[in-house]
Amino acid sequence: MANYTENELKAMNEIPHPSLPVGEKIYGDTKVFPDYKANEGEKFLALVHGIAHESSLSYIAILQAIRAQRKGFETAIYFYGTGAMNAIATRGFPTIGNAAFAGQMSHNDSLATFIKEGGKVYVCRFGLGLHGHREEDLIEGTIPCHPLDLQDCLIEYSRAGAFILSTFQI
Repeated sequence: MANYTENELKAMNEIPHPSLPVGEKIYGDTKVFPDYKANEGEKFLALVHGIAHESSLSYIAILQAIRAQRKGFETAIYFYGTGAMNAIATRGFPTIGNAAFAGQMSHNDSLATFIKEGGKVYVCRFGLGLHGHREEDLIEGTIPCHPLDLQDCLIEYSRAGAFILSTFQI
């Protein structure tokens, strides 16, 4: 046990930490907007330019795509630029598939769920090459794409009236 000064103990005990027990509710449950479902034929595209574990951006985009798919949207994720690193199957430490820290495999696990539930995952080959990854390192079921496919994918989904979630991390 640490040796605390009188002022440290005073500061620690002024307000109980934590002030509520585990499991105590601190946020409300009221959903403000209706729980919309997809209309027949509606599409959703998550466009991701963000690095796994550098921010929550890419992971949240994957979770949003899973949610849209479960609402009935025909859903796809397109990883381009640095985003291509999100679709690497060879992640892990000290061996592939082992998590060196909690959540290290969250991208892989969520993408596997997304693909298993019928989602499509496109990965830019140029983005892979920028970071020294090979196509053979991709998660099973992902679709490698030519760099020029990105714009045409956006045109296709736009013409179909898709909801396009575009994320970008610098």
